Amino acid sequence: MHVEVRKVDDVVIVDLKGKLTAGLGDQILRDTLDELLAESWRKILLNLSEVTFLDSAGLGELVAGLKTARKFGAELKVVKASERVKTTLSLARLLPVFEVYEDEAEAVRQFAAS
Repeated sequence: MHVEVRKVDDVVIVDLKGKLTAGLGDQILRDTLDELLAESWRKILLNLSEVTFLDSAGLGELVAGLKTARKFGAELKVVKASERVKTTLSLARLLPVFEVYEDEAEAVRQFAAS
């Protein structure tokens, strides 16, 4: 798992690449989200376009990240989830839990609208 963080206005975009799985992948996501929340970022967009695999630990970390973000008064949204990731979220009945967008610019605009 590789993570790159970039900013668009007051939204921080986290580009995830690789496998979001037990071990290093889920830990990297947790550490990244914890650091962003500690830095007072309240609009976080996870770009999952290059996540090639998502297991139950990765799912758990996405849900934990969403709960932690909400606890800190932050919003966490998802953009460009691959079909494989969307299928995994759907099978786990988690797709409705996340706001998922196909277009990054639209996702960024939705932060301002909410």
